[in-house]
Amino acid sequence: MVNPIKLEVIKNALISVAEEMGAVLQRTAFSPNIKERRDFSCAIFDRHGRMVAQAAHIPVHLGSMPMSVRSVVENVKLKEGDMAVVNDPFKGGTHLPDITVVAPVYFKGELLFYVANRAHHSDVGGITPGSMPLSTSIFQEGLVIPPVKCVENGEVLTDFLNLLKANTRTPDEREGDFKAQIMANRIGMRRLRELLEKYGSEFLEAYSEALLDYSERMMRKVISEIPDGVYTSGDFLDDDGAGNRNVRIRVVLTVKGDEATVDFSPSDPQVRGCLNAVRSIVVSSTLYVFRCLAGEEIPTNEGILRPIKVITKPGTVVDAEFPAAVSGGNVETSQRITDVLLGALSKAVPERIPAASQGTMNNLTFGNEKFTYYETIGGGAGAGNGFDGASAVHTHMTNTLNTPVEALEFQFPVMVTRYGVRRGSGGSGRWRGGDGIVREILFLEEVDVTVISERRVHSPYGLNGGKPGKRGRNVLIEPEGEEVELPAKFTRRFHPGEKLRIETPGGGGWGS
Repeated sequence: MVNPIKLEVIKNALISVAEEMGAVLQRTAFSPNIKERRDFSCAIFDRHGRMVAQAAHIPVHLGSMPMSVRSVVENVKLKEGDMAVVNDPFKGGTHLPDITVVAPVYFKGELLFYVANRAHHSDVGGITPGSMPLSTSIFQEGLVIPPVKCVENGEVLTDFLNLLKANTRTPDEREGDFKAQIMANRIGMRRLRELLEKYGSEFLEAYSEALLDYSERMMRKVISEIPDGVYTSGDFLDDDGAGNRNVRIRVVLTVKGDEATVDFSPSDPQVRGCLNAVRSIVVSSTLYVFRCLAGEEIPTNEGILRPIKVITKPGTVVDAEFPAAVSGGNVETSQRITDVLLGALSKAVPERIPAASQGTMNNLTFGNEKFTYYETIGGGAGAGNGFDGASAVHTHMTNTLNTPVEALEFQFPVMVTRYGVRRGSGGSGRWRGGDGIVREILFLEEVDVTVISERRVHSPYGLNGGKPGKRGRNVLIEPEGEEVELPAKFTRRFHPGEKLRIETPGGGGWGS
């Protein structure tokens, strides 16, 4: 019989291992994207590759990481002291800059657990600096890494590291970030072995299984409180960056008893541009939304998904097939998937669901042959029943910080000439949506800039009579001060003295 006190102790012990892995990764990384923005995630998996615990990192990473781990388990034989790496979106990854490193945890000669971390590398090759291009094929996006061994007997494989460095504009930074990922896994392995020594392997495995069962029971309770029925919702991506506009994402949510079916197969076919999402992103978004429905502290693990059936149709924009371009699917399409699923739930439990948040990550990359940089920019959160939306925050599928002005200006030839809240951009209502952000960057050197953003055409929706949030804007400011409106997605060369201003969307209002 499971002791609830012991279960709570083990839950927090496993979470603390993942949190410490993240602390090591952040402190030892080289790039601002990891050490400042914390664009990484860490988690613990059982011997079967099921996620049993995670740190409070990035939802779009964590819900999809089990597919990467299982891809490694199925394709790479890992002995004690080995590690494997993968970034292939069609083998459990999300997009190519997200590199996942997986390590087995052996105890007394037996494989019992895995630890894994995923970090967004600010360049892995491809046709534009930052590896977030307006691509039409995955081959334009950078180095594709299938599940392969990267550490053997505790030593980093030089051949793999040289291959990674040869396919990036910033080899030294990539080596530093990659080795930080190795060190994060090593601390996770060490801490798990300490827990195994303290509690014994049989006890720790049994209580890991009990955590999955507990999360399943709690999620079944949450679903059972949703009225039975069929609920539909749809929304649009502005465009795919390659000429296709109003790309529709649609869900049919069926609730029956304590189980739910989430069917995204009515969504549009996969597109030519880079906003295709792979199935792992849909699974990740679904886990996130249903986890948010729970008012109690449910342990976040794969047990949450047991009573939920996720259906996607291969060849659609939410289940793209090789060699589709996917660089923007992880960051932008995941946000719209979340908006759509929340929209369906708002018809079932209208008092519990907030209006749409900004619905984009406002992806900005810039660089040249000497450096690359990547960031996402926050915006307004949707208002809900009894509360205003937060302003100038990252929402839903992202959970990163901002890059401080001082860190950005210290490392790159830019000046941040404006950074503040975009007042009045939140939607009005009984409770008002949060305001977005204005971020203005002056370039001091010639750079290639790519922006992948959304909600420049379709506004974040309000609910129950609330008004939509204001749409975002991208603006080129020439040295003479003249402003030129830029599209939601673009790649162009900026010259010294030119500025880029990004105005992010506000959240929707709630209630009339």
